[in-house]
Amino acid sequence: MPKDDFNDILAFISVVREGSFTRAAAKFGISPSALSHAISGLEKRLRTPLLVRTTRKLSMTEVGEKLYLNVAPRFEEIDAELRVIGEMHDRPVGTVRISTAEHAANSVLWPKLAPVMHEWPEMTVEITVDYTLSDIVSQRYDAGVRVGNQVAKDMIAVCIGPDMRVAVVGTPEYFAKRKKPQTPQDLTFHQCLNLRLPTHGGLLPWDFEKNGHEIKVQVKGPWIFNSSVPILRAALAGYGLAFIPEDMALEHIKAGRLIRVLNDWCQPYPGYHLYYPNRRQNSRALEIVIEALRYRA
Repeated sequence: MPKDDFNDILAFISVVREGSFTRAAAKFGISPSALSHAISGLEKRLRTPLLVRTTRKLSMTEVGEKLYLNVAPRFEEIDAELRVIGEMHDRPVGTVRISTAEHAANSVLWPKLAPVMHEWPEMTVEITVDYTLSDIVSQRYDAGVRVGNQVAKDMIAVCIGPDMRVAVVGTPEYFAKRKKPQTPQDLTFHQCLNLRLPTHGGLLPWDFEKNGHEIKVQVKGPWIFNSSVPILRAALAGYGLAFIPEDMALEHIKAGRLIRVLNDWCQPYPGYHLYYPNRRQNSRALEIVIEALRYRA
């Protein structure tokens, strides 16, 4: 159907509903004669009259009535759908997909987003724990989470947490049998719990810094995991030393279940950042997520 037919059908529907060319023309912002000419053109293309015009009355022909009853509801449905789409920018609806590491999901995303989800029940947040540093654009994520120095330069990055530190910890029972390390090199004489991530392939080295002097230590021990949570569990069970985010260990340090060592070698590093593509417009749901996660010192 030619594009003009749609406009003329809308004009026909408006005339029927208003019962007047004059009132319908006012709604369209055109003259009554122009509106009459448009409907006459539609009738000519359909090769059948749709309206019966008299000086006192306007009514539909049988074909006109059939056209109105069958087509008008469909235009109403289209109009309703367009309104919904138009409102989506103002209402947080739909799904926001986020790629993140497990620690960020537990320590930042969950505590900050959980209250928001009660406020906006039409919004869905899908969190995927992924250590491969996936391309969020090709994988169709709305956003990703990384520590600040790992965010690609072509992304918009929003700080969602303070600077972080790691902690080297072991149980009192473990240290009762071994001397506490004084330098990172001393770790070679200790049982250590290793982490293997897909982004590194091999075992993750333990990074230390003091007075501008950086040291990477490859440690050995009885367990290798791909997540910090089981590393903490193994450390609490006395299997060796753990190298984990500080916030995971603080509760156990205060309770005396773990002892911290090499504290002066564990320097702060940039905290978690939410990053996303540089688009002109983000969905309202993503905007809600960004504002909820934004870190305010």
